[in-house]
Amino acid sequence: MLKIGYKVGPEQFPPLQMLDQVIAAEKNGFESIDVSDHFHPWSEEGQACFTWSWLGAAAVRTDIIELGPGVTCPILRYNPAIIAQAAATVSSLAGGRTYLAVGTGEALNEYSVTYEWPTFRERQAMMVEAIQLIRNLWTGEKVDFEGCYYRTKQAKLYTLPKNEIPIYISSLVPDSAYLAGYYGDGLITVGGSLEMSEYEQMLSEFRRGAEDAGRDFEKMPKAVELFVAYTGDTEKTVESFKKYWAGALIPALFLNKIYTPAMSAQNGKAVGKDTIQKSVCISDDPETHVEYAKQYIDAGFTHLYFHSAAEDQITFLEGYGKDVLPALKKMG
Repeated sequence: MLKIGYKVGPEQFPPLQMLDQVIAAEKNGFESIDVSDHFHPWSEEGQACFTWSWLGAAAVRTDIIELGPGVTCPILRYNPAIIAQAAATVSSLAGGRTYLAVGTGEALNEYSVTYEWPTFRERQAMMVEAIQLIRNLWTGEKVDFEGCYYRTKQAKLYTLPKNEIPIYISSLVPDSAYLAGYYGDGLITVGGSLEMSEYEQMLSEFRRGAEDAGRDFEKMPKAVELFVAYTGDTEKTVESFKKYWAGALIPALFLNKIYTPAMSAQNGKAVGKDTIQKSVCISDDPETHVEYAKQYIDAGFTHLYFHSAAEDQITFLEGYGKDVLPALKKMG
């Protein structure tokens, strides 16, 4: 079943504007949202509210839209027990309209406040252990946990989630998708950065991991965030992406010890107009957007989250909801 979502951008907008945006998203037919969980934005020009506070506010200001972080890092600046509690609270407030998406993080958010940045493989191991602890706590039992990285003694959540919260695991390259299939309930990735053949390979690895773990691949969500601009003004779109998001388009940011917005912005100076046009679907023709999304649907993705850098997000949501979403929903 295809699910159409909206990517909220706390790296660009203050929290009250984001609340207006999620209410408009629900009103205009979007079925789910994901929201970044950052301590620092990608640029000194940006914003960075505390996502878990915002998700609680969004939960009580909406009625049917699904809510979740896309993604949170439950291993360094957070103890995973705190993420278990936070997600359970949002689920309680939202009446069960929630999921949890996790990843291995960026130095931008983790090193800057912990002075720690383990290798990618170690962070993967920490994440797997964190997922186990989170699931244990969601049972409502008292948990004595003795892991390599985390320990609890008689820890118990007294406010439990209202749904069995699915855990999506982030994968940006095919090589890490097996782990998402084996340990996660779903996959989440970012579109526009790889060739379609590589996304197909990613889903194949995700399937292999799921099947090795005895999971039903066909029923597991496969989510992708898609950068779009519903406008014919290419220059304005490029300017906005460069101002707020350029750092996110450089793979080195996710691997190296780049830990301030200024460092991210400097890293993003290498991003030119051609890179942005390749990564973002820029058009005022709804058919172009439908065809752009269709290639990801055809590849096997089941959840699409559309992300625009437009300053006027309400106009974007109204236009996309009226002109693009109906055609996409017919495909699902």
